[in-house]
Amino acid sequence: MREIFKLFYVILFTAIFSIGIAQPNAAQEAPKVNDAATYRLELEIGRAEKLSGGIAGVSAVHLESGLRIGFNSKERFPMASTYKVPIAVQFLTRVDRGEVSLERMVAITPRDLHPGSGILTELLSHPGVILSARNLLELMLVVSDNSAADLLLELAGGPGAVTARMRELDITEMDINRPTVLLLADAQGYPLPPEDEWTPGRFQTLFEGTTAESRKEAARKFEMDSRDTSTPEAMVKLLEKLHRREILKKESNALILDILARVQTGKSRIQGLLVPEIEVAHKTGTLGATANDAGIVTLPDQGGHVAIAVFLKSSPKEVQDREKAIAHIARSVYDYFLFRSMDSSFKK
Repeated sequence: MREIFKLFYVILFTAIFSIGIAQPNAAQEAPKVNDAATYRLELEIGRAEKLSGGIAGVSAVHLESGLRIGFNSKERFPMASTYKVPIAVQFLTRVDRGEVSLERMVAITPRDLHPGSGILTELLSHPGVILSARNLLELMLVVSDNSAADLLLELAGGPGAVTARMRELDITEMDINRPTVLLLADAQGYPLPPEDEWTPGRFQTLFEGTTAESRKEAARKFEMDSRDTSTPEAMVKLLEKLHRREILKKESNALILDILARVQTGKSRIQGLLVPEIEVAHKTGTLGATANDAGIVTLPDQGGHVAIAVFLKSSPKEVQDREKAIAHIARSVYDYFLFRSMDSSFKK
């Protein structure tokens, strides 16, 4: 009798806290799922969320079978630099349409050097630097250079064009509204001067003019701002479309996936607890109380691929603690799909 009651409660809690399961199309039969294992996964994600000190949002899909899981997957989170993925998609869409070229040369001026731009601001800050649009794309994604991102956002047609492209792709819960220079100013609580006064030194002076109280208030408002936010589910939907080669021409699709596989930031996030041989094409984001990572993980032994987004917000803890939480969540999701892919009943 006691065993019957145990089974009853497992089924009950699984129904209450179930992580959603979906399939990519009606013609494909949904894979069989061990609900107890799915429930255990949610518990593990919840434990890692506590480690972060904030709120976690997770969405993941096994791309070959269509098996999906989610944890706060429909809640909005600040994208931080993960929003550079949709910017890249819109820019390459314009390349595919012949509206702009990867070989277009862009002169870098002092006003183009924005905060959060290690390569351009620190190493290439002298007059006379000219880079191709492809160079900017690489810098934006590989090292998350903000100056490159804002220049490429202009070439993409601006924030409105990026959001419009997401709507064309039926990605409704993702909005791109500001270049990084405005995003950082709002998040850190300082007003921007006229554009012709923008220089790295001026930005530093503006930041130093803020107080702990003003930065705290700016952070509070930033947490409530719906601009430049996405649900984890929407980000995974974009990654899924990239993996399926549905939204860009062959060459452009191969280019963005190749660059994402060479990203140098966030080695302690999705990749943090995975063995080095596991390929991860991803993009990180960090701003204020936010830390994110989103990408495509290739499972070993022909186990398929997992598109995953792990977003954290409202965390007062150090970035290292947030990165540990992301790594634990990613490893739990990785194991969940890896063991499923080895099951003969798991359809591909």
